[in-house]
Amino acid sequence: MNHISSGPSYDATLTRLKGVGQEHVLRFYETLDPEERRVLLEQIERLDVESLPRLVDEYVKNKPAVTLPANVEPAPYFPHDHLSKSRPWDRDAIRRKGQDLIASGRVAAFVVAGGQGSRLGYEGPKGCYPATPVTSKSLFQVFAEHLVGARQRWGVEVPWYIMTSPQNHEQTLEFFETHTFFGLSRSSVKFFSQGVMPSLDIETGRMLLATTSQVATNPDGHGGSIKALASSGALEDMKKRGVEHVSYFQVDNPLVRVLDPVFVGLHAVSSESSGEMSSKMIPKAYPEEKMGVFCRIDGKVCVVEYSDLPMSLQKERLGDGSLRFIAGSIAIHMIAVEFIDRLAHDPRFSLPYHRAEKKIPCVDMETGRPVSPNSNNGVKLERFVFDALPMCTQSIVMEVDRDEEFAPIKNATGVDSVESSRAMQTTRAARWLEACGVRVPRKDDGSVDGDIEISPATATCAEELMNAKLPSALERGARLVL
Repeated sequence: MNHISSGPSYDATLTRLKGVGQEHVLRFYETLDPEERRVLLEQIERLDVESLPRLVDEYVKNKPAVTLPANVEPAPYFPHDHLSKSRPWDRDAIRRKGQDLIASGRVAAFVVAGGQGSRLGYEGPKGCYPATPVTSKSLFQVFAEHLVGARQRWGVEVPWYIMTSPQNHEQTLEFFETHTFFGLSRSSVKFFSQGVMPSLDIETGRMLLATTSQVATNPDGHGGSIKALASSGALEDMKKRGVEHVSYFQVDNPLVRVLDPVFVGLHAVSSESSGEMSSKMIPKAYPEEKMGVFCRIDGKVCVVEYSDLPMSLQKERLGDGSLRFIAGSIAIHMIAVEFIDRLAHDPRFSLPYHRAEKKIPCVDMETGRPVSPNSNNGVKLERFVFDALPMCTQSIVMEVDRDEEFAPIKNATGVDSVESSRAMQTTRAARWLEACGVRVPRKDDGSVDGDIEISPATATCAEELMNAKLPSALERGARLVL
């Protein structure tokens, strides 16, 4: 039998697969042309198949049960009202500390951007999706303008790390090239792709084949960002630049404050924080809202997924009528570079996997014909970055205003859609303008009569907008860009 000699060999690959009971993925090898054989062998070489026996046993053949201890309680948090009698804190002093850290080059931005815009009816990376209400700037451009603004305000070129996926990596690079990096220095923007996991048959745990020449895989989750930061060289790049803390956010939220001096400062210098990993929260609007909840278990802050927190606890209320388990996670964190290094290299801090049952297109292992399953036939394994929180010595949570910082674009219509997000962007911009004394026309229902878009390069909060040249009033139906 003549097999190609370049790259990993057939015999070595077969031996490796036999060692973990997964040799079936070479079932159609003899039917492939030389290029397909090469691609398949190289794909298998990149997969960590040695870990599969343990993972199959733990997550496929046995479905992990989530059991919460009786002592689960709401996580404490710093209230948005820093003058709150229950927990006052010095926001101005904290802000100054955060500004100093940003201005001295010790903070980087990091966006998790591996998703596609297919749920929005958009073919391409989600970060390329047109998100703003007037000029339809992409999500990537919105985030870039935060960094342009940081350069203007603090005289610092903040490095930006962008985690793509194998599916959208090249498209993302082309998008930035086409838009000349939105005015940022090319050397300050670093791209790398997240890892993948093989998708597994729900009954046997055997790797599924997407085609006769390709193993079915899935991204390894936003928790995979820890490993990817290290393996891509991004972590070493941060160290060389003197970066100490990373502002982590996901690609779908155009209201995110990419660099929030208050959050940076609270994370880094609060006596209640170890400076390893901190989080932002918003109050849940109602018990059934599908958000992970910040809890405290055995003295450690953690996120409990909404599906794992009993509804009886989610519905519990305090004497003032507010929800007891109220702190909803919006996937915004500050993470120390040293902590990422520890998570990536010390096996004692390895993040767990989560099991997701899915309908996964594959090929029939007898005939090689495509199969489109009608029910869940596979298991995808992924890691979640918030599972690192209990590994911190002390982790803090900071409350923010939902209307100021959270308007994700997840759906084509309805809740968390582009329409709802653009409306929230306009509403926030109008609120900032009114705080600066500008008259903004309103409709009978109180909504803004017009569309307003404020670039993060202009302002990231109402206070910063006060330095801008503003009109005294807006006309009805105006489409204003600042």
